[in-house]
Amino acid sequence: MDQLPASVDHDILAHRSIAAIATIRETFGCTIHQALDAYARRYEELRRDRPGDFHPS
Repeated sequence: MDQLPASVDHDILAHRSIAAIATIRETFGCTIHQALDAYARRYEELRRDRPGDFHPS
């Protein structure tokens, strides 16, 4: 999965996991398992590269 929409990052940073996973599925037409894997990879990248951007839950 190449380029994720910017809305996925916004949803991850705002702790809206279901919205982010739904967008990934809609964008790539993938299974829930593939979308969860993509979500987890992107979440870890954002945690590593932009830890200060996460909103408090």
